[in-house]
Amino acid sequence: MSNISSNLKYLRKKKGHTQQQFADLMGIKRSLVGAYEEDRAEPKYDLLKRIAEYFELTIDEFINETVNDKWKPQLKSQGSNLRILSISVDHNDNENIEMVPVKASAGYLNGFSDPEYIKELPKFQLPLPTLKQGTFRAFEIVGDSMLPIQPGSVIIGEYMDNWNDIKTGDTYVIVSKTEGVVYKRAGNKFKENKELKLISDNKMYDPYLVAAEDILEIWKAKAYISSTLPDPAPEPTIETLTNMMSQMQKSLSQMNKN
Repeated sequence: MSNISSNLKYLRKKKGHTQQQFADLMGIKRSLVGAYEEDRAEPKYDLLKRIAEYFELTIDEFINETVNDKWKPQLKSQGSNLRILSISVDHNDNENIEMVPVKASAGYLNGFSDPEYIKELPKFQLPLPTLKQGTFRAFEIVGDSMLPIQPGSVIIGEYMDNWNDIKTGDTYVIVSKTEGVVYKRAGNKFKENKELKLISDNKMYDPYLVAAEDILEIWKAKAYISSTLPDPAPEPTIETLTNMMSQMQKSLSQMNKN
C-alpha cells in the first residue's frame, strides 16, 4: 500500500495550500485532490512526477515513505522501484498476464501506471511452474534485431522492482521514454553507471545506451510464444566439420597436458 494520500495531505498543508490552491498549481480539479487525499484514487504517472518534484521528493519517497515532521530523506540506490505497478486479477484474485500488442505499445508508455488502462489490455493465464511466483506481462516484439526469435513473437517478462538485479547477458523487455518497448540483452549492470547498454542478438544492429532516468519499466524475459516454427538444422558443411575436428583436437591436447 502506498502513502500517497497521507503524504499529499501532509505536504499540502505544510506548504499552506488549500486543496483548491494546490489544484490550481497542478492544473487539475479540486475534486481530484480530495480523491487523492482520501485514497479514493491515485494520480497517473505524469501528475505523480509533477507532485513529487513540487515537494522536492523522488517518486519513490513520495509513494513509499511516511513523510511527516520526523521524516528525513535517505540516500536511495539507483534502480529502486519508482512507481506503483498496476495489475489486473481474475475472479479468483489470481494475477493476470496482460498482453501489450504492437499496436498498443505507444499507448502503453502513457498508460502503464493507469489501472483503468491496464484493465482494458488483453489478458490470459498460463499454467507454467516458472510463472507461478511474481508479476508477469506479455509484449509483442517487432523487427529482426533478436533473431532467431522472430518478429511477432510474444515475450513474457517478470516485473523487476530492483534494477540492480539486472544480470549482464540476460534478456529483458525495456520500456523507456526514448525507445518505447524493446526486447534486448543487457550489456552491463546499473551499479556500474547510470546507463543501461542494450545489445541485439542480430549483430547487424549496434548496441546502444539508454539513460536510467528515461526507463519506465524493466521485465526479465521468462518465456516466449511464437507462431513461427524453427527451420530444420542445416546439413553440416566441410567448413563446419573441419572446425569441429579442430576443436576436438584442441580439447584432446588440453586433456593430455592435464
